[in-house]
Amino acid sequence: MTNKDERHLYIIGAGFAGQTLAEDVRRKKVFGSVAAFLDDDKELVGTEIDGIPVFGPIANIATLLRFDEKDEAIIAIPSAPVERIREIHQILRSGGCPRIKILPGISQVINGTAHLVQTREIDPLDILGRTPVTISLRESLAYLRGKRVLITGAGGSIGSELARQLLSGGAERLYLFGHGENSIYHIDRELRLLQQEGVGEKSTIVPIIGDMADRAYTDYIIAKTRCDVVFHCAAYKHVPLMEENPVAAIGNNVFGTKNLLDASLRCNVRRFVLISTDKAVEPVSVYGVSKLLCEKLVLDTARKSGGGQFMFVRFGNVLGSRGSILPLFMEQIANGGPVTVTSPDMERYFMTIPEACSLVLQAGGVGKNGESYLLDMGEPLKIIDIAKQLIQFNGLEPYRDIGIKIIGSRKGERAVEPLWLAEEDPHQTEFPKILRLTNSPYPDGRLDALLDALRPICIADGGAPADAARYRNRALLSEILSAEFPSLRQSAAEAEGAGQTAEALHG
Repeated sequence: MTNKDERHLYIIGAGFAGQTLAEDVRRKKVFGSVAAFLDDDKELVGTEIDGIPVFGPIANIATLLRFDEKDEAIIAIPSAPVERIREIHQILRSGGCPRIKILPGISQVINGTAHLVQTREIDPLDILGRTPVTISLRESLAYLRGKRVLITGAGGSIGSELARQLLSGGAERLYLFGHGENSIYHIDRELRLLQQEGVGEKSTIVPIIGDMADRAYTDYIIAKTRCDVVFHCAAYKHVPLMEENPVAAIGNNVFGTKNLLDASLRCNVRRFVLISTDKAVEPVSVYGVSKLLCEKLVLDTARKSGGGQFMFVRFGNVLGSRGSILPLFMEQIANGGPVTVTSPDMERYFMTIPEACSLVLQAGGVGKNGESYLLDMGEPLKIIDIAKQLIQFNGLEPYRDIGIKIIGSRKGERAVEPLWLAEEDPHQTEFPKILRLTNSPYPDGRLDALLDALRPICIADGGAPADAARYRNRALLSEILSAEFPSLRQSAAEAEGAGQTAEALHG
């Protein structure tokens, strides 16, 4: 008999994941008790599993339950498509459920036991976009078993999710490399808690604070850790912010990446995977230029490799990354609006962070030296449609409860982001959602000449007065980059023209 003052948990899904979750709740006791499973399986409805009743169908029973303010429902159906999760979420909300959680990480649940520590509050990421492709981490991470793996930018959205998934890979050591101490502290603490609760395997976790733009330090870390595999996620990536700080963008992203590649080559790193972006395609922003140069650096390093596998994986936006539209929109909604959209025509390709990371990990294992890969992002989504869905997710009505304001594109932005150049000709691999690109490396000497021109602007070497005049010279940086990348020059000219038009209009 349950205590009426106790928190009651309702687990949606009486399958393997739901049952192991119930066992975890029973073992810990402090989280309350499982009042019932809710399921649509006619053979299970009306039965009991380990003394817990199974009610259903979900659409009928959820509205009949009398939820207390302390109660919560946990959706534990790893195989459910996004549309089904969206439907269940709406049913539970209509039934008055005060708190709805979800068990994410499909691949982790399929490969092992579900744990309460893995559950989290359901958010818009779980009901937006398309159903992620399911990948068996145990199989795709076999190449990392017993290896030392270093993740740069490990505290960021992509880096931290890679780290979570790598817990299932059997790596000997996980090196969490980052510049920000707070973000590294949080992912280090989270991974240790997951391990403590039985998630993943017993990799040794090593947090490392440092700056990859420091060449001597980068050399030291790569040599000292003796890492076998590097997943390079670190970058300055906020487009408008980098337009205001272009020297920092090139200095950190380009020369930091070169430091990392040079050290990896010298120390015989066996696999190096760069995380790239669609903004590197015909770039119209300094950030996009910096990532394009990173791609070229990887291809150039691959030509010098004596057995290591150097590659990059490019993809579009990920839902929920730091600085992306979702956190911004949610904050705006919480503050009563309006939600700001740059243009009604603005659209982007989106993928969830866990799906993108699973595909990156898979590509890192099957990828070959000097090859480049593109994740199949599906169909693009209009930003204004995402804004409307987020408002509705919060139980509000667009334009009535929360306004949507069109504010115009910012410098370095474009309405549509292409994922590849025509000459890159993406073609299918044997792995779903992973495409292979035809490389377009720089001619010999061209990349080195460009870096030589950029280096004195980004890096102080205490040299001649002429170098001092070039150091942090934004105008010179812009001149060099615009001459090298016509798409950037054209974008700058269009932005200047738009600014002059606006100035004329507003007098």
